[in-house]
This record gives sequence, structure tokens and C-alpha cells, in this order.
Amino acid sequence: MTTQTYHPSPWLLRLWRVRSGHLGAGWMVVAALFFSLMSLFVKLGGGEFDPLEILFYRTTIGAIGLSGVMAVRRQSPLTSNWKGHATRTLVGYLSTCALFYALTRLPLATAVTLNYTSSLFFALTCMICLRERPNARGLLALLLGFVAIVWLLRPTFSADLWLAGLIGLFSGVAAGVANFQVRELGQMGEAPSRVVFWFFVLSSLAGLVVVLSTGGFHSFGWHGAAMLGGVGVCGLLGQLAMTRAYRDGGKFLVASFAYLTVAFSALWGFFCWGDALGVDSLAAIGLIVLSGVISARR
Repeated sequence: MTTQTYHPSPWLLRLWRVRSGHLGAGWMVVAALFFSLMSLFVKLGGGEFDPLEILFYRTTIGAIGLSGVMAVRRQSPLTSNWKGHATRTLVGYLSTCALFYALTRLPLATAVTLNYTSSLFFALTCMICLRERPNARGLLALLLGFVAIVWLLRPTFSADLWLAGLIGLFSGVAAGVANFQVRELGQMGEAPSRVVFWFFVLSSLAGLVVVLSTGGFHSFGWHGAAMLGGVGVCGLLGQLAMTRAYRDGGKFLVASFAYLTVAFSALWGFFCWGDALGVDSLAAIGLIVLSGVISARR
């Protein structure tokens, strides 16, 4: 009697790799899709709600959802690094406020691209704060990125949207600084879920005060609830998928796939509003993506 050796099919092997995290970058594709959908819902809800109001619901829904996830995983939210979390929250809150404002006033892909200059400003922050010596690749990434930013914003400055363009760029600057602070918290031993949890909670508390002091909340029906729910749920799912991607995937590959958010956003902008980006804008967006990918390899 002969013993047959079982050889799993290639399809099963691929499924096992996904389940075991060997294709962790695939989670970044999922994250990019959800983040682009979050931006879409922000833009759709911009006619009904103020950006600060949308941000409050986004962080509140995120805080509630993440609390449930952490409870199931038995992860403690307790921390002793209150100063670090407060600083990260302040900068991250300003960045997200600026992003949500830009999303309601600029073409979707343009606003998202300006926010994704964060990798360039993260690299620049590391050079300044850690006195890191930039190598040739880092300098090339910064040079390409800043040329592309000027190129992308040039058409915006010629219209009445120059302020929205600058605010969108500020969202990238602040996000880069916030990412540096996340790095610092990680070196203090803080888990990514705890960093995100306190960002959601502290941002929600700050947002509640800001919204109440600037006119209060708008009433809304089913359409408004769907928009706000879409922002909160898609933002939370994107955050969880991104965390899984960086945990299971190669750092450079994952960072490269993050720029799919720009591509997805361009598609939503085209299908929903007919945003047909010109050759100049597409080239500038492509150059920003390229500079970000180069910067991620530092």
C-alpha cells in the first residue's frame, strides 16, 4: 500500500499566504479603498455639515468602534504618556480639520494628494528634529515633491481656490509632523491601537467644544446620517486595515500601496462630479506619488 503525499493547490497556497500575513500589503489596498471612501463621504456631506462637525462624528464613531475592538482583544487603553498623546492629537486634529476643509472645496484627488505630501514632511521633520543627514535619495524625493506641489497648486492659485489649496497643503505638513510624533510614541512603547484610540477620544472632546462654540450641531435626516456614518465607519475600517498592513507587510511595499488612495479618489471624483484632471495635474500628482515612494525607502 503506497502513501500519497498531499500537495495543496496554488490557490490554497495563495489563500494561506494572505491569512498568514505574507501578503500584508494587500491590507493597504483595503485601507486605501476605505480612506478614499471616507474622503468621498466627507465631500458628499460638505454641503450639509461644516468640516469641523464632520470631523467630530468621524472621531467619535472611530472611538466607539475602536473601544469595542480593543475590548474584544483585551487591549488596555491606559497610558502614562499623556503629554505625547496630547501633542500628537493637537497636530493630528489640525491636519484632519485642514484635510476635511480642502475636501469640501477642491477636486477630490487634488485634496487627497496634498494631504499625502505628509511622507515628504515626515522626512523633513526627521532631518530637523533628529539631525539626520539626508542621503541623495532623500534629497531627490524632497526636491521632486516640492516641485510637484508647486506644479499642482499653480492652477489652483489662478482661481478663487488658492486658500483651499494652501490649507490642503497644510494638512500634509501637519500630518507629517503628527506621523513623527506617532513614531516617538511608538519608541516609548505605545501600541498603535492605543495611539489611535487616544487620538479619537481627545479629538472628539476637543471637537465637541469647538463645534458647540461655533454654532452647534446641524439637524439631519437619513441622508445626513448615511454621510456621517460613512465617514466614521470607513475611516475606522481604513485605520484598522492600515495597522494590519504595517504589522504584516514589508514597510516599503506597504507605504507604496498607500498611494492607491490617490488613484481611488481620482476615480470617485471622475464618476461623481466629472472631475477630469488635466495633463498637468495628472503629471504633478504622479510626481508627488513618485517622490513619496522614494521617500518611503529612506
